[in-house]
Amino acid sequence: MDLDQWTDIVHHAAAIRRVRRMQPAGGTGDKLFPPTYPGEGSASSPRHVFEFRRFDTENKRCVLIDSVQSQANRLEEALSHLRLQGFIRFPVIAVTFEKNESLADIGVVDTLQAPHRVFDAIIRDSMLNGTPFGRTEEGAALVRAKADAARAIYELSPTALVFGAWNSTGQGGGLGAKFPRAVVSEIIGVGVATDDDGKPSGQRTGSRIDPLGIRSGVKVVKMPDGDWHMASDKEKGAVRPSEINHSNIAPSVTRLGVSVDFVQQSFVLSLPALRRLRFLAGPGQKSKADDAAHAALAALALAACLGQDLTGYALRSRCDLVPEAGQPSSFELIQPDGSVQNLALDLQAVCGLFHLGVEAASLNNLRMGEKDLILQPQEKLLELVSRSRQQALRGETEPEE
Repeated sequence: MDLDQWTDIVHHAAAIRRVRRMQPAGGTGDKLFPPTYPGEGSASSPRHVFEFRRFDTENKRCVLIDSVQSQANRLEEALSHLRLQGFIRFPVIAVTFEKNESLADIGVVDTLQAPHRVFDAIIRDSMLNGTPFGRTEEGAALVRAKADAARAIYELSPTALVFGAWNSTGQGGGLGAKFPRAVVSEIIGVGVATDDDGKPSGQRTGSRIDPLGIRSGVKVVKMPDGDWHMASDKEKGAVRPSEINHSNIAPSVTRLGVSVDFVQQSFVLSLPALRRLRFLAGPGQKSKADDAAHAALAALALAACLGQDLTGYALRSRCDLVPEAGQPSSFELIQPDGSVQNLALDLQAVCGLFHLGVEAASLNNLRMGEKDLILQPQEKLLELVSRSRQQALRGETEPEE
């Protein structure tokens, strides 16, 4: 497929999707552990997220395996891997802590990692060449960005236009520009096994045998700095050794974990969402640069999906997935009338289309940055992180929000 064909698809089709079935790496029926969420009350046990979804004419109990937000993070991680491996080239905004001796272990946080991407507080509270980022030309351009004037984001960190961003932490008191995500990917388990009462039947066991034979009746006192000492008779604050990770942990059984008929991943790229973005043309207008940028962003989204195939689906402990035999790795093209066509594109092809789109946009005066924008954290951000670490080392707990 050449760039003209790809651009025509991006500017006329409704969506590109891939829906495929997966199974646990341990085999069909093996137990999976979906993410857990807090219970309804403060004393409630953690829980999975269950709901009924419609398959043909049947309602099936499903469980959330990986949410839309979590999948977005994993797709960004996949793109980061592709960048490191040389498959694809695009810029990010990065904050480096490497020059600060006490915080050097943080390394670099970039817009593929920051929760709010280009509008994250980590970016906001950093500096470019000694100037607070918001006061620089680049920072001010990001603040002014909106859907019909998205050039700055395309030039500095284009992935934010694919995965969405909201300027909720900057000027305007949270009324800043919103860029809805163009990509939605989700993983669910379908056909959850239930017990005789119709409740999900998964159970998780836990216990620990202390090789030192430390008994729970012996008391200790925890110190603010994380240390501890033996409790004297009637000393206040005395606790069991299990509070300092010594002694046995009694066996327990928790209703967690599931067995399902199959796992389904749904990846959908909305092409109208990309077409709403403007870079050089005004609202309701078109330009060759905008057309090329839309094509590049669409290819970038597909590269993220195929990149996740490359990095694998080890989502968490006891939640490692593989596609069922014969499941497609290619995509489906959805036309405005609902008709569906096969779209056979591999990783090499979509990366090639991305670079062709970037080059075509550049020839029409819309240039994606060739280098990352490297920032340094402001002193107040360094102090905020340092004090938080000190608090954690003293064993101070966070107040409930």
